[in-house]
Amino acid sequence: MDHSKYEKHFSKEAFFKKISKYAKEAGVKAVYSGLLLYYAFESPNTPKRAKAIIVGALGYLIFPIDIVTDILPMIGFIDDLGVLAFALAQVAMSIDETVKLKARDKLKDLFGEDVIQNTEIIEIENEIKDE
Repeated sequence: MDHSKYEKHFSKEAFFKKISKYAKEAGVKAVYSGLLLYYAFESPNTPKRAKAIIVGALGYLIFPIDIVTDILPMIGFIDDLGVLAFALAQVAMSIDETVKLKARDKLKDLFGEDVIQNTEIIEIENEIKDE
């Protein structure tokens, strides 16, 4: 997938606007994946190549017209989740404990304190460790 065509859609404001608006519809897995990528992008320890992958993936998430439109209940974020999972696998080495902590904190703001017990979070973190 050519991420470069989605880079122009990425900005901090657009990312958090999309996440805030569609958090419940997208689900914990998609939102947490996006937050991990975002905070890895912000980290000074993340290499430029990884940041380029992240910008492309988050730009795709933000892009108003994607393969499966986000307004379709239940299935609208399937393609986004695939792109986010691919990007996470590519940049897993840049996902450190600081990145995870920031992502979890923001996730709690969006879904409430109990979200940290969600098995999807544990699943994502285990996948990152295995990369």
